[in-house]
Amino acid sequence: MNKDLTGITVVAVEQAVAAPYASSRLADAGARVIKVERPEGDFAREYDRSVKGQSAYFLWLNRGKESVCIDLKQESDRELLHMLLSRADVFIHNLKPNLLAGMGFGGAALRAGYPRLIGCEITGFGLSGPFADLKAYDLIVQGESGLCEITGNEAGPSRVGVSVCDISAGMNAHAAILQALFARERSGEGCWIQISLFDSIADWMNVPLLHFRYSGTAPKRVGVNHATIAPYGAYQSRDGIKIIFSVQNEREWHLFCKMFLQRADLIDDPRFSHNDARVGRRAELDELIEFVFSSMTAEDAMARLKAAKLAYGRLNTLERASTHPHLRSVLQETVAGDISIVPPAPIVNEPGPYFFRRVPALGEHSAAIRDEFSR
Repeated sequence: MNKDLTGITVVAVEQAVAAPYASSRLADAGARVIKVERPEGDFAREYDRSVKGQSAYFLWLNRGKESVCIDLKQESDRELLHMLLSRADVFIHNLKPNLLAGMGFGGAALRAGYPRLIGCEITGFGLSGPFADLKAYDLIVQGESGLCEITGNEAGPSRVGVSVCDISAGMNAHAAILQALFARERSGEGCWIQISLFDSIADWMNVPLLHFRYSGTAPKRVGVNHATIAPYGAYQSRDGIKIIFSVQNEREWHLFCKMFLQRADLIDDPRFSHNDARVGRRAELDELIEFVFSSMTAEDAMARLKAAKLAYGRLNTLERASTHPHLRSVLQETVAGDISIVPPAPIVNEPGPYFFRRVPALGEHSAAIRDEFSR
């Protein structure tokens, strides 16, 4: 944890992944994050019990926060939320669209009442349109955005294995909030930010959408191969290990043919002489590559790829990934004991030491917060 945001107070009426992702990064930077939970708690607490009886998602996204239980159906608790917001710098929520607006916590009302407050509302599909009221969980947005259609293989579409729509929305929210805090230093005014899961992943979908809009064809599902670059994918060595490698340009294609395939005659072969041709004849090209890989161990194949100055790596299992020499891990305190967790990516000045504040129990800070904000 660093202290860049010490003195910033964040009120987060949040659940699941997208909003907790954004607020967790603010907490890591030293902000005071007050997590407002329903009396029964954020439902992500019960996603699973795989980490010492606790939810993996919840432990990942809620360290360093204070938990207060508030029942927004009660007028007294809605007044408590107003008191929290009157002293807050940032307000984040990802409840059903327009739910909080109906209780007096919409963007227009809060901007009028708290002009320095930076509000961030995270939804599935925005506040208007035919899908605005749809319960927009990650897989639904993956499907609606076309992401599943380009993910998978010839057997059919697939979900991306992590909650990329939620995470991308949380990342966008985090960046937008930091930008708004900087702008407030100049103007003295807050703002109201809208982030949707659909918009967030649609931005990431620009390349396949551009392909479809301007060429009329969608990238094919090609498993762990690249849809529009060849060769770029995973190939199995003689000892059963799959190696991923990439040829990104014609210079690398020449090196690949000469030094890895040891087939200089293929450099100018019209079947493979440029990337579009190689993508169009991927099956023929793969047959040639697989033949060479099947004659070599993984170590020998990687040594030859390295000599050719090509990018390569292994298609790792989670078991291998969990002990990867580049995987950073730190201890994080929870109510059930310390766990080992991967820290956020940015390293500022020097790596570590990291200190993550504890993940709160449900309502752990309710009494203290109610006492503090009722004065």
